[in-house]
Amino acid sequence: MHYQRRTPLLQHLVEAVGVMLAGRGGARMLRVLNVELSRCTVLSQLMRVALPSLVTPRVLGVDDFALYGDAYGTLLVDATTRLPLTLREGRNAEQLSRWLRAHPGVEVACRDGSLTYRQGIADGAPKAVQVSDRFHLWQGLSRRVQEIAAAHRGGLPAALPPGQACDPPPHEEAAEDPAGDTPAGRHARRLFEAVHALTEAGRSYSSAARELGLDRRTVRKYARARTWHEVMRRPPRRPSTLDPYLDYLQQRWDEGEHSAKILHQELLAKGYLGHYQRVKMAVAPLRRGLPLDEPREHPPSPREAS
Repeated sequence: MHYQRRTPLLQHLVEAVGVMLAGRGGARMLRVLNVELSRCTVLSQLMRVALPSLVTPRVLGVDDFALYGDAYGTLLVDATTRLPLTLREGRNAEQLSRWLRAHPGVEVACRDGSLTYRQGIADGAPKAVQVSDRFHLWQGLSRRVQEIAAAHRGGLPAALPPGQACDPPPHEEAAEDPAGDTPAGRHARRLFEAVHALTEAGRSYSSAARELGLDRRTVRKYARARTWHEVMRRPPRRPSTLDPYLDYLQQRWDEGEHSAKILHQELLAKGYLGHYQRVKMAVAPLRRGLPLDEPREHPPSPREAS
């Protein structure tokens, strides 16, 4: 009908369902209860519901949220009931302090590490105790652990208990570790020895990186490692059709032939059926003074370690 009327009990039911399920979900629930209303009607009734009177909480939660792009807002929450109190545009200390002065009684203010919020709470509620919630405590702890992991990445293996040491004895390494006979293992061992030879001679990481044609972080990773096993993180690469010709490539390179196109033509004459690009990628380490066995991976980041 054009002018629909509801009893107070029915009106309270519509409002309660709207508060719990909003428009579309509320309309579906009311349909189950044999009350035919559209989602727009449920939302309009929800907007007419008077907001509860604001009661100053004893424990106030303050945090920011992103509106869009670099635009942020401030959310104030009753930390005891977990209900939002108000939303403010921007992250402004004076705005927060004015709200606190207008609503005295806050005893504990739970916030993040923002200096803006700290100043606003100190100005508006100087007697309130400022604390951090669990999320920001874990966030701050994880950042600190990440900084420590980045600064002491090379010392992490030394922190293991003696019974968990994963480095095999030197005399048993070749016999018990099959990774040492793989191209990836030989590459890691050669690069480990080259980096340590330079750094132990007093060369800086940057100097060693320039001479070996590597990134400074890669040189630092190898220099901080105690054995080449620590820098070998991935399983050996899959066999390639170029593997039988690697010794020939190394021989021709040592003889002075540095053209990937000519080397590819010579390999074709020997029966190689692969593409020129594979030969070009294979000799790329040789141009930087590295071993021919090129496979390697990026080291784990401090964030992954933390």
